[in-house]
Parts: sequence; C-alpha cells; structure tokens
Amino acid sequence: MKEKVENCIRLLTKGTASLQSPFLLVVRLYWGWQFAQTGWGKFDNLEKVTGFFTSLGIPLPALTAHFIAGLELGGGIFLALGLVSRPIALLLATNMVVAYIAADREALFSVISDPDKFSGAAPFTFLIASLIVLIFGPGTVSVDAWLASRKQSNTQCNPASEKLMVQ
Repeated sequence: MKEKVENCIRLLTKGTASLQSPFLLVVRLYWGWQFAQTGWGKFDNLEKVTGFFTSLGIPLPALTAHFIAGLELGGGIFLALGLVSRPIALLLATNMVVAYIAADREALFSVISDPDKFSGAAPFTFLIASLIVLIFGPGTVSVDAWLASRKQSNTQCNPASEKLMVQ
C-alpha cells in the first residue's frame, strides 16, 4: 500500500512538474500583454495619469507618469518574451506594491481583516503574476532560457573560453 501511494505521489509530481513551463508561458504572455496595455493606456492619457499621481501626492508626477507608463509598456513586452524576466518582474512587483500603498492603501491594510478587499484591488493579480515570474523564473519557453542554453553550448563547444573564464 505504501509503495502504491509513493508511486502515485511520484507520478503526480512528475506530471505537474511537466506543466511548469507551459504555465509560466501562459502567465508571462497574458500578464505581459496586460502590463503592456496598461502602459500604453497611460502613455495615451499622460495628462490624466499625471493628474491622478498629483492627487495622490506622488513626487514629480509628470516624470513618474512617464516612467511608470514606460515600465509597464516595456516591462510587459519583456515579460511576455521572457527577456530579463526576473529583474523586470521585480520592477513590476515593486510598482504594484507602490500602487497598493499610494492608491489602494485601505485594501493593503485590510489584507488580514478583509482579504477579499485586498485580493479585489486592481494591483492584486498584476502583483501575483509578477511574483510568480520573479520566484519561479520565466520557464523553458523564454528568451532567457534560449540565451542561457546558447551560452552553455558556447562554453561546452569552446573549452578554451572556459579556461579564460576560470583564470
């Protein structure tokens, strides 16, 4: 009986592990697109975004609006491609934490007392998607993985380059 349970657990682990990269690809493509759209929307309405940032008391609201629009547009594209995924995910997650602090403070502080309010706030799903990529990486179907495999194959094909790197 114990062996059957262990075999089932091993099969389940192997089966779900094979879904990791496709899952990460879907998360990156969907949320990368969502971030890019929100960034484009901010660029398209910079005056409104600057006004909103001003009403929140954010320093240098016009400059911040341009920066956040660029981060979300460019970061969303990079996230979807899986290019410099973890640094981009860190920047996007930080952006969402700041969005909670600046614009959804009540939802942020209700994380324990009213989790529905916290999870229902606009930054929540963007934050979770960013954290997933930050923690688990972009997966094997990404530019990052492709670049890493090229770097590894170049090192294996050229032992002299490995010696240079060690020295």
